[in-house]
Amino acid sequence: MTVYDGRDKFGRYYEDFEVGDVYKHWPGKTITEAMDHLFCDITMNHHPLHSDRWYAEEETQFKQNVVVGNLVYSLVLGMSVPDVSGKAIANLEIESLKHLKPTFHGDTIRAETTVLDKRETSDGTRGIVTVETRGFNQRGEEVCYFRRKVMVPKRPASG
Repeated sequence: MTVYDGRDKFGRYYEDFEVGDVYKHWPGKTITEAMDHLFCDITMNHHPLHSDRWYAEEETQFKQNVVVGNLVYSLVLGMSVPDVSGKAIANLEIESLKHLKPTFHGDTIRAETTVLDKRETSDGTRGIVTVETRGFNQRGEEVCYFRRKVMVPKRPASG
């Protein structure tokens, strides 16, 4: 008898990654005003663009509050974990991070990741996978992009 549990499906081993593969992460997430304010409070980012409606409406080009970029990045990164780094030994590097468009309260974010490269480490027991992850709003506009390197284990030898 074989017993499976949820950990078997969380993340990928090195052998499971193929250059060019695209993972469409699910589910997406709608960012509420409360989530944005809580994130700003936790991270001590008190810029009025994120938390002061009057300021945003009267003093900014957007005429509304903008979700703090690190919340958008964190959500998109989190969405990718089950598909990309769920078995990771380490997140080695974020090579680039770009916020391409503003995100507003009520926007729904979804994400997808493309495998760019993979290589074994010198000890042969693990590998480094390079991916790019993109976040999109409900209109299909790309709002966030980052590229990262993740160290993952190779599949254990069956025995």
